[in-house]
Amino acid sequence: MIGHTNCCRRVLTMLCCVSLLLLLSSPVCLGQEQSPPEAQRPRRVFPPATQPTQQDPEEVLKIDTDLVLVDVMVTDKDGQPVRGLQAQDFKLYEDDVERPVSFFNAEKRIDLQQPIAVVFALDISGSMMASEIERLRSAVRVFAQRLSERPSLFAVMSFGMEVKVHQTFTGDLDKLDRAFGRLAREPNGLSTHAYDAVDDAIRLLVRRAPRTRQQRLIKRTVVLITDGFPVGDTVSPSTVIERANNADVSVNTVTLPSYSRLLSSLNGPAPLPTPLDVSGLAEKTGGTGVYATDKDFDPLFRALAEEITSTYVLAFYPTDEKRRDKRSHSIRIEAPRGLRVRQSRVGYQSSDR
Repeated sequence: MIGHTNCCRRVLTMLCCVSLLLLLSSPVCLGQEQSPPEAQRPRRVFPPATQPTQQDPEEVLKIDTDLVLVDVMVTDKDGQPVRGLQAQDFKLYEDDVERPVSFFNAEKRIDLQQPIAVVFALDISGSMMASEIERLRSAVRVFAQRLSERPSLFAVMSFGMEVKVHQTFTGDLDKLDRAFGRLAREPNGLSTHAYDAVDDAIRLLVRRAPRTRQQRLIKRTVVLITDGFPVGDTVSPSTVIERANNADVSVNTVTLPSYSRLLSSLNGPAPLPTPLDVSGLAEKTGGTGVYATDKDFDPLFRALAEEITSTYVLAFYPTDEKRRDKRSHSIRIEAPRGLRVRQSRVGYQSSDR
């Protein structure tokens, strides 16, 4: 009887051991059921709420670093903007070799207006007059209202001894007006850091302004309002121009009467070029330079708004060889005979990526 009992115990013990071994060797254990291995989880590139349903061509432009964009302003013999041109009206040359235009944008209808992001950089150094700053506030309001017909964002900076941001990008014109109301002239300011201000404005556009708005590429521009005589800058004009070109930013300069009237009196009806003009800051970034010789700034800024929004956008893909050679390459745009072309950049710097 005792032998029979011991035999049963051995059988039960063996069955328990076999069951335990089967449980431990099973591919589905309790810990695996509660938490699958991290490496086997599928990775999601986009959060569920923002998972794209179709490819947006503007977003392709946003992330495609190989595409080189050029803003082009076309004027007639009288200097008036020319609208209505088509892609086939232009010729694009890379290092004097014609290249196909891969992307073209022109405003043909009111609902296809290009969005714009503008940074106003205002000189408040001692050479500026308080009355000029107040008139500028009114003129900028006219300028912004003209541009507000399209999707627009505005930011406000001032510069003298230092550069300050008074308003980051907003589409609220009341906020823009209040930002100009907070500007205070530096009566004892001995420096006019104009190039530093433009450099900071470019950085602000790159870091804080969206690249697209309503599925359309945003035009980036700086409106520099100054007496035309930079002093004490820490960055050179050539560096600012290069950074503006790389960021697809055009720079427009407005020289105020405090300086332009003095030059005009020395040179008859036409003011002499200022150091800012000589630097080529506006010309080499596809912008324009104007002189505010009248007390009423409104017409000047209204015309400037019209010119800024009368541009074409052309883009192309560099050749595979030039895309990675870390060299500078020239860009030239040609329009139909008799028309003048002003382009936002005259070249690009390739990378080794």
